[in-house]
Order: sequence, then C-alpha cells, then structure tokens
Amino acid sequence: MKTPFPIHPIPAAAAALVLAGSLFAATAVSAAEAAPVSKLGAQAKRGLYLVSTAGCHDCHTPFKMGPKGPEPDMSRALSGHPQDLQMPPAPKLPEGPWVVVSAGTNTAHAGPWGTSFTANLTPDHETGLGQWTQKDFIATFRTGRHMGRGREVLPPMPIPVYNNFVDADLAAIYAYLRTIPAISNRVPEPLPPAQPMAAAK
Repeated sequence: MKTPFPIHPIPAAAAALVLAGSLFAATAVSAAEAAPVSKLGAQAKRGLYLVSTAGCHDCHTPFKMGPKGPEPDMSRALSGHPQDLQMPPAPKLPEGPWVVVSAGTNTAHAGPWGTSFTANLTPDHETGLGQWTQKDFIATFRTGRHMGRGREVLPPMPIPVYNNFVDADLAAIYAYLRTIPAISNRVPEPLPPAQPMAAAK
C-alpha cells in the first residue's frame, strides 16, 4: 500500500538519542525542580506535575551529553530550540518505514511537514510566552494553532493528545510556566518541506 507522502528512516544515532533522552528526562527534571516547589501555589504545583509527567522537557528543553548519555540541559529548561544552533538542511533520506529525523538536541524535527523547532515556553516577553494570555495558551491546544489563531502547530507536538487536558489542567500548566526563569532565546520559524528540483529539460 502506498503512503500519502514519502517516509524515511531516521538515523540510528538520532533514534537512540531521543529514546535515551526520554529515559533520563524524569530524573533530571525532578532533581532540578524539587527545590522551588514549596514556593508555588496550588495551581502552579499542579502545573509542575503535569509538565513533568507529560514529557514537555523531552522536546522543549535542549539535550546535552551527560555522564550517562543524553540528558536535558536544565540551565536552558523549556527554552526551546537554541537560537545559536543553525541547522543545516534536513538530510534527504531514501524511502522506508520511518518518517522523521531529529536533531541531537531533540529540538528540531524534519518530516513531510517540513522542519519544526520546539518553542520557547519560558515567560520571556520578547521570545517566549511572556505576551501570551491564559486564553491564548488554552486556545492553542483547542485549535492546534499558534495562540489559537496563527499558524498551525506542527509535529511532533502531540496536539491531539494534549487536547484531552481539561481547561483547568491547561490553566495549571500555564500558571506554572509563568513561574520559571525567563530565558531570552528566539526560536526560528518552521521551514516548509523541501521542494523537489525540477527535472532538467
């Protein structure tokens, strides 16, 4: 059966990095975020719990190589794709059963939709969620669009899954994200799918 778009294998190293990152994320997050919990209100505490269990750090916190392998760089927690990491064009891969290739930081992903970069979720006013209202945040999950009215939110962000959060959960996540350190980090705009070269005449 033919697929509606070409699907490609993911390099083994990238696949291993993503898997290893997920395994180490929970330990790194709990250790780094345990101290300020006592200062959070009940709603933000609920948000911390949801952020820590919903895999937000797995993509929105850049990975670095640690003593046990890839781990979230908590000095850049939830700041998205590093602005100083200029990605080369995504590799052209042969057809196969895989559909995506990911950067070693797990913050840039390329597939049939083009290349997407994970957003800065910190409350930085210029480059993060500082200008977002709670209404904007919830609307993003309900519509699958940036701030509920802009461009489409692209894979691998699991909007259909996170849309199952009730409004109170999304409000709690928003409340928690307002409490984390603001990091100035301007994430690049997504890139469209590479256009195939026209056949020579």
